[in-house]
Amino acid sequence: MHYLADRAAAYEHPKHILDGARSILMLAANYHGDPPTAARNGQGRISRYAWGTDYHDSLRRRLRVLADFHRELTPRAAVRGVVDTAPLLEREFAQLAGLGWIGKNTLLLNRQLGSWIFLAALLSSEPLKYDGPVNSNYCGTCRACLEACPTGALVEPYRLDARRCISYLTIELRGPVPEAIREPMGDWLFGCDVCQEVCPWNRRSPMSLESAFRPDGDGNPVDLSDLFFWDEETFRQRFRPSPLWRARRRGILRNAAVVLGNRPSPSAFSALVRGLNDVEPLVRGACAWALLRYDGNQARSALADRLSVEEDPEVRRELRRGQSPK
Repeated sequence: MHYLADRAAAYEHPKHILDGARSILMLAANYHGDPPTAARNGQGRISRYAWGTDYHDSLRRRLRVLADFHRELTPRAAVRGVVDTAPLLEREFAQLAGLGWIGKNTLLLNRQLGSWIFLAALLSSEPLKYDGPVNSNYCGTCRACLEACPTGALVEPYRLDARRCISYLTIELRGPVPEAIREPMGDWLFGCDVCQEVCPWNRRSPMSLESAFRPDGDGNPVDLSDLFFWDEETFRQRFRPSPLWRARRRGILRNAAVVLGNRPSPSAFSALVRGLNDVEPLVRGACAWALLRYDGNQARSALADRLSVEEDPEVRRELRRGQSPK
């Protein structure tokens, strides 16, 4: 365990988050699992952290046990667990607590665990003995992550342009994926692990023993065509326990359409046509872009049919690309 005490003043967080906290206990959990299965045409890859059930739930259970133990030792302590649930700079606090250093891919790297780690924090009103920060950087002259990034999001060492990051675009972005990024997305349905997969420090990372972090069902990889025939409730039942629910149905189908456009599959054609008539403009626009990657009169006919009734200006712009020049 790594402890960080009396460091709250180093950062300006909302008062209600750190008010009364004299120590922050930083923890890391290893989620490194088996190598991913290669995705075939018609399938999409998911970032390893999202293979299993939502890691927030697993870490919160561990934090509750730790918090109870802390209260047994110090009954007067006020304790709060945090797993991405507060505006806390977890990565920076973890570095100060000695858990690792910030790598050139902007992730926290640990000499034993690499970057396949989840971070959590336990705030306490009690003063705790703390470890010193990691002041050394062990990336050296390595540039593997910068050279491997499919979209050039790592513009220079230690600097990430989120506007080009596949993880951000497939998870947090609520609008269309920028056109320049769609092809470089490749087969990533949710998240991206490229900068971690090429990192030398991850070659020695031990396998996680936590079953909750292993692939759940068909998460490694995902068959995409069926998703377009699911209703909202089916999506909720399948993905609500998973980190994928962060993107919601519309985001997942948007990403699925881009992947099916990058990796055309004959079996996916009918799914994209169905998506072309989805209730969500975001999905319709992505399916229009994807169908343009499929040769044949059927694709052009489907795009023309949709254009004749489409009212959303952004979707109409995507559909017009399929019109033959006069």
